Amino acid sequence: MTTIVVTGIGATSPIGGTARDSWTALLAGASGARPIEEDWVEQYEIPVTFAAQALVRPEEVLERQEVKRLDPSSQFALIAAREAWADAGTPEVAPERILVDYATGIGGLWTLLDAWDTLREKGPRRVLPMTIPMLMPNAAAAAISMHLGARAGARSVVSACASGTESIANAYEHLQLGLADVVVAGGTEAVVHPLPIAAFASMQALSKRNDDPAAASRPYDVDRDGFVLGEGAAAIVLETKEHALARGARIYAELAGGSVTSDSYHITAPDPEGSGAARAVSAALEQAGATADDVTHINAHATSTPVGDVAEFEALKRVFGDRVGEIPVSATKASTGHLLGGTGALEAIFTILALHERTAPPTINLDHQDERIPLDVVTSPRALGDGPQLAISNSFGFGGHNSVVAFRSFEA
Repeated sequence: MTTIVVTGIGATSPIGGTARDSWTALLAGASGARPIEEDWVEQYEIPVTFAAQALVRPEEVLERQEVKRLDPSSQFALIAAREAWADAGTPEVAPERILVDYATGIGGLWTLLDAWDTLREKGPRRVLPMTIPMLMPNAAAAAISMHLGARAGARSVVSACASGTESIANAYEHLQLGLADVVVAGGTEAVVHPLPIAAFASMQALSKRNDDPAAASRPYDVDRDGFVLGEGAAAIVLETKEHALARGARIYAELAGGSVTSDSYHITAPDPEGSGAARAVSAALEQAGATADDVTHINAHATSTPVGDVAEFEALKRVFGDRVGEIPVSATKASTGHLLGGTGALEAIFTILALHERTAPPTINLDHQDERIPLDVVTSPRALGDGPQLAISNSFGFGGHNSVVAFRSFEA
């Protein structure tokens, strides 16, 4: 198998406008959850009045024309991809050897619903001609590919909250198959909008801690009551080790493996026994040529929902057995909220940096750990040690989608 490495990272998140700023804020125990300062919260009597909105707004970064022609989901994606590409040293690669694997869970929701409002209120002549190109789920991948001149492919994954991680797993396979020399992979989401908030709240999925948003996302805590909706994007640059070394690139970590499975159980609820998620973890480790005993860190999906956190623990217990309580686990959605299709890519970056800097990031808001989930949860930055490290990052989505990626520390 060819060794695949990470040479660039980029992100715009609820806790930072760049990947590095997000990482620094994560280590400092920041929370991205804040009250939504929009008139529609009161207008529609939205039951949840807060979210983890992107800290830096796209219009502060992009050109005016880019903001006008891209849905917010694609705006975030382009910002993250540009940062990752620059961080990788702006590789000089033939366009036919650059591939984009980029994901979203929902896509251009703002464009779709704004266009519907325009149609109802002003008629069909006022609907923008760019509406379809802006709302389609592949718009983010297309925008990135056109910016980079990537002609090996612009692929889009739509697998709910597993999307960003699945795009990275797919990128691994595409590089192994020799379909490209460099791949930009990641995910994006921008749905802090009254309709999804109302819908998620209706299904009892969101935390309703309107009086204390910063403490609302609390994975593993006995008082957890749902996730916090987030927005943003993340991207990583991947290439073969041989290609990276030949151009003198800095290497953050090795992408050692990735996997995708499905529960075939329920459209929203995870399999309570965690069998599908466990198979995804095992498959990622098998592809990495590793065993459960090799894993030294886990970035958990851990959305802060009463059912989901327990189901993920059951999956981990299936894989790691009695050792499940000895591996340092970080649940970073406590800080960032849940970016849906973008969350796996952001958490992949946190996993990469944990290995690169030998530091597991903290899980905030854990005051009273649920005794049904006896994990070793990291609550303050913790050193991972000097030896070889192997970490996994889990993502699970509505529809029973499971995706896991494994990263290995890079030894120069």
